[in-house]
Amino acid sequence: MYEMNDSLAVKTQQKRRKKHDARELCYSAVAVTILVMCSWMSVLIGSIPLTFQTLGVCLVGGLLGWKRATIAMLAYILLGLVGVPVFAGFTGGVAKLLSSTGGYIIGFLFAEPVIGAFSDVFVHRKGAKSVMMIGVGMLIGLFICYFFGTIWFVLLTSPENLLVGLLSGVAICVLPYVPFDIAKIVAAVFLTKRLKIFIK
Repeated sequence: MYEMNDSLAVKTQQKRRKKHDARELCYSAVAVTILVMCSWMSVLIGSIPLTFQTLGVCLVGGLLGWKRATIAMLAYILLGLVGVPVFAGFTGGVAKLLSSTGGYIIGFLFAEPVIGAFSDVFVHRKGAKSVMMIGVGMLIGLFICYFFGTIWFVLLTSPENLLVGLLSGVAICVLPYVPFDIAKIVAAVFLTKRLKIFIK
């Protein structure tokens, strides 16, 4: 009798594990799809195209939390590095990472766990503070993206004069895009609060 109960318990646990694994795989697939679609939507307004990548980064981090979001981002970057055209402008490959805008891709990987961590703590809470703190997490994530993207851009384009290059990099890589990225963060916070109830 005890052996039968143990066997049923093991089978039940195995079924739950399979459902859990299937659910996690689906979450990762959907997250990577969101990142790809947001990367493909771009408008050239300067030296660096305006894309919806930061919207995707914030949304994935907000919905999935730090662990799932980081895994999804890592999968997205690895797909791009092996040549699948998942990056902005339908590009892929190591050459994209080594280009002047490759620092943003690295920044995404570091931004995702920060955004996800804030979401893990505050997304299920109610009130204005919850919304504000999720937004703060996304702003910090955006700063991380800007930091890696700008430093990378300066090192590749102005290595002989880093100070001048840094000022130029901020003017080229950051200032023109701040209003758009703030708007994307507002949208990401709203969508996160609306859609998080559907994520287990």
